[in-house]
Amino acid sequence: MAEEGTGWVDKDTPQHEYDDEYRSSADSGRPPWDIGVPQPALLEALAGHQVGHRVIDVGCGTGELAIELARRGCDVTGMDISPAAIEIAESKARSASVAVDFRVGDATRLPGIEGTFDAVFDSGLLHSLDTDDQRRYVARLRSVCGTGALVFVLAVSREGDGPEWGETEQSLRAAFDDSYWSPAKISQTEVAYQEDGQRLSMPGFLLTTQRT
Repeated sequence: MAEEGTGWVDKDTPQHEYDDEYRSSADSGRPPWDIGVPQPALLEALAGHQVGHRVIDVGCGTGELAIELARRGCDVTGMDISPAAIEIAESKARSASVAVDFRVGDATRLPGIEGTFDAVFDSGLLHSLDTDDQRRYVARLRSVCGTGALVFVLAVSREGDGPEWGETEQSLRAAFDDSYWSPAKISQTEVAYQEDGQRLSMPGFLLTTQRT
């Protein structure tokens, strides 16, 4: 699990433990990474880009970002490996009276995903994958991104005071460092999390690139 005080899970956490986290915290609150609203860094990115119509939120959790994208008129697919998270996301979408195609699935395979998307959002998924899974994940993104599709990746930084399981600017850039992607733009930002009902943050990066 995460180092004390960081509020997240590391790359060695079995995927089924995400499901356990959602179910065990259903009555007492939310998992640390579920802050009840979209990550502020991604909302800022949305304000500065035209993301097109068909978008996918990979590792969507309980759907806050996917629902916000749907409110903005996007045709949204949300995928998460946790059935518990998707169940909550579907309930939230019904309450918000928006349509989101929520699915349970492994991000490294994106099962059942067809066609191409105009934008991809990753709100803290890539940093939870080991190097091999990151390669599989990014390779799968290549196949579902249309030419010019934007990709936004929000990741925890392990530089400076960040946790050991986060990413560096170099490791993030390396994940998208091939001819299928435009040179990545990486900016320093913060990743929000919650602990005992208190909103906290840790250092992070926002990567933006395009499918060439």
